[in-house]
Amino acid sequence: MDTDILIDAARMRPEATDVLQSLSATAELCVSVVTEMELVVGCQNKAELRALDTFLDRFRVEPVTERVSAGAVGLLRRYRLSHGLLIADALIASTAIGLECRLLTKNQRDFAYIRSLAVIPYP
Repeated sequence: MDTDILIDAARMRPEATDVLQSLSATAELCVSVVTEMELVVGCQNKAELRALDTFLDRFRVEPVTERVSAGAVGLLRRYRLSHGLLIADALIASTAIGLECRLLTKNQRDFAYIRSLAVIPYP
């Protein structure tokens, strides 16, 4: 799951909360630790950080493993120059590919060219 969806869900946007509720009925929801880090960076104070911790309790947070790192480097070598792939997006994509799961993202343009990645449209 990409960071943008979780930001929308934390802001209680109905399209985000509805899709998360729908997906959680049939699958375990997980995020990359990179997504967790991006959300932590967005916190303005300790209260927001505590709220984030509570929010993230409903997701399995996947670490950056050696396999994820190697996959991300491969994605960057293939797509950085041609498509401007960023490090965080490469790590998030590699996590989803390694888990053989689909990536829910609002920024489909950022991932559409990665053929080995299944993307769920949002909204």
